Parts: sequence; structure tokens; C-alpha cells
Amino acid sequence: MLRRYVARDGAEPYATFKIHKRPLRGRVRFRRIAVPEPALLKVQRWITQSILSHAKVHAASRAFAKDDTLVKAVEEHCGCRWLIKIDIRNFFESISEIGAYRVFRSLGYQPLVSFELARLCTRMGGRSHIRRKLRWIHWPRWTAITHYEPWNPTGGPRIGHLPQGAPTSPMLANLAVVHLDEDVAAIAKKLGLTYTRYADDLILSSDAKEFSREKAQRAIGQVTAALGKWGLGANSAKTSVSPPGSRKIALGLALEGPAPRLPRHFKEKLRAHLFYLENRTIGPVGHARARGFTSVIGLRNHLQGLAAFAAQIEPVYGADIKHRIEAVDWPL
Repeated sequence: MLRRYVARDGAEPYATFKIHKRPLRGRVRFRRIAVPEPALLKVQRWITQSILSHAKVHAASRAFAKDDTLVKAVEEHCGCRWLIKIDIRNFFESISEIGAYRVFRSLGYQPLVSFELARLCTRMGGRSHIRRKLRWIHWPRWTAITHYEPWNPTGGPRIGHLPQGAPTSPMLANLAVVHLDEDVAAIAKKLGLTYTRYADDLILSSDAKEFSREKAQRAIGQVTAALGKWGLGANSAKTSVSPPGSRKIALGLALEGPAPRLPRHFKEKLRAHLFYLENRTIGPVGHARARGFTSVIGLRNHLQGLAAFAAQIEPVYGADIKHRIEAVDWPL
């Protein structure tokens, strides 16, 4: 079974679907999720727990490792004068099976085992604008294991990528960009910036009064070049610079004070939800219909998720919101 997965022999072992992302500048966006079939999922969970969870990531990384939280990802930037945010475009899908192979090699596995582990953690997927470049083309070569040289009938000899939805992808992605973190950390040190990365979100900040927009643009240019060096790209639509006097928000948290806080618009959104839920005329059914939810259960799950998030950042406020949501007369 494992060799069949490695050879990419047989039916696609992933079920794929799309979920809506937050619209950006009026554009409807989707995130493609690929969930491995149960047997492969079990293998990937074992790889995650027995191998990847013991690997050491770069000090700037604040996601997917034990005890990592959103608060830890942004707390070093609290009270900053300048905030720079750069988003990596198509983070998981931009990391190939070659990158995964190098991770396993760096952990001490022999070439063949590293190759097989990399194949177990990646998928071919369909053709896309990302994988039209030459670096995604795999030219068959003479090998002792010809069965491991697949020819994809829909796209030719292509290289696999990390699927978003596999339990191995987050840690593999973190470990695959260690050298990127080293490069960006060096850029940050040279320009007097603080640097952290939460998955595909790169955050840099400065407290210096002499820092300027010119230096911020220089930092963005150098970081973008570093991304290109490692086969990644910046999402220019989500790259931003927040100068002194402007609101500082990163990963959905406000950074103006000494500690990360929930931003005002987040609390206003929750306040509006609760107003309509607690209104006897409207209630959960009317509010779910007005907000476009397909069911009252969907609305309730959504709000419980927001309350759980709030409790992580501001425990007292989050506990109050959770209590009010539970006290609503849900028709369930």
C-alpha cells in the first residue's frame, strides 16, 4: 500500500473541495483543501507525531509547533511604530516534494527513505498557474526503481506539492522554509527590525524613530527577493506598511498596547450578532437567514468559534461572550 502511494499508482488518494476565503478587493477567493483517504491519513499522522513533531524549526517561526499561539506570534511587535506585513502566496502548494525530501534528509534519513516519506506527504494535484514553471517538471531518468517514475496522464511528468489538508503539511512547510527564515532574519537584523512568521504571514516591525517608509520599502523588496530565491512569492495585494499613528493589526489582533488585544471591529461584530440573537422579534432563525447561513447550527458553530478565539486573547471578555451565546434560546 505504501509503495502504491509513493509510486502515485492508482486512484487519487485525496478528496478535494473548496472553501470560501475572505473577499479581497472585491474578488471572490477560494482555498482548495485536499483530505487524504483514511489509510494515508493514518500514515501521515504517524509521520507528524513520530518524526516531524521532534524537529526544530527556526526561532522566528510561531506556528504549528508545541505551545505556539497567535499571541506569541505578535506579542514582540506590540507598541511598535512601524509594522510591515507580507503574505506568502499559496504557501503549501508552493513547496514541492523536493523541499519535503530535503527536510527528511536534514533529519538524518537515507535518500531512498527520504524520497518515499516525501511522496507519502505530497500529491500531484491538477495543473495550475503555479506549476507551469520548469521547476515543477520532473524529467524521467534512469533509475533502479522504475515503478517510482510516474507519468501523470493529465499533466505529464510533474512534481508533487504539499496538500493543504494533510496533517504533515504544516510542520513540513515550517521545516522546508528554515533557510528562508534565516535569510529574512538576517535582513531584519540589518535593518533593525523584529521578525516573526506565523505560517504564511511574515511580520516585521520597528520601534526606531529614524525608521522611514523608504526603509520599509527596502525591507519589502529584500524579503520579496528572498522569497523568490526559495521558490516562493509574495502576495502583493496583502503586503502592507503601517506607519506611526496608524492602526497596527496583525493576525487579526490589535498591537497598539503593551499586549495583543481584540480589535474594535471584532467586538463590534460580536455585539451586533448578540443584539439580533437576543432580540425576540428576530432571534436565531431570523438572524441566520439574514446573514446567509444555511442553518441555525452553522450560525451557532460560527459564533462559538469566535467566542473561543476571543477567550484565547481576552479571557474575561471571551467567557462573557460564550455565556451569552449559550444563554440564547436556540431552536435546536
